[in-house]
Amino acid sequence: MQPVDMQVVGAELAVKWSDGSEDFVALETLRRFCPCAACLGEKDIFGKTYRAPERAYGVGAFEVARFLPVGGYAVQLVWRDGHNTGLYTWEWIRRVAAASTGKA
Repeated sequence: MQPVDMQVVGAELAVKWSDGSEDFVALETLRRFCPCAACLGEKDIFGKTYRAPERAYGVGAFEVARFLPVGGYAVQLVWRDGHNTGLYTWEWIRRVAAASTGKA
């Protein structure tokens, strides 16, 4: 499923999908669950997860400066505090939206 429209509305990311459904996900939720290796960690070949030390969120951490499409499968969110390494796949956004609304 592909988004046909995506906008930041207040403190949420609003996504309209090709099936006509819509999801609204809090920007803070998206940032706190950023899927990049620095935030989520990355696994070695033995399954051990390595994470960077946790950092405090600074000014602008929960505000999107812009978003960029990545191929036909994801969006890169650029946060106002400069963080920009997370690729949010369409599937991932739908799962987070469902979990945050209790639909999962």
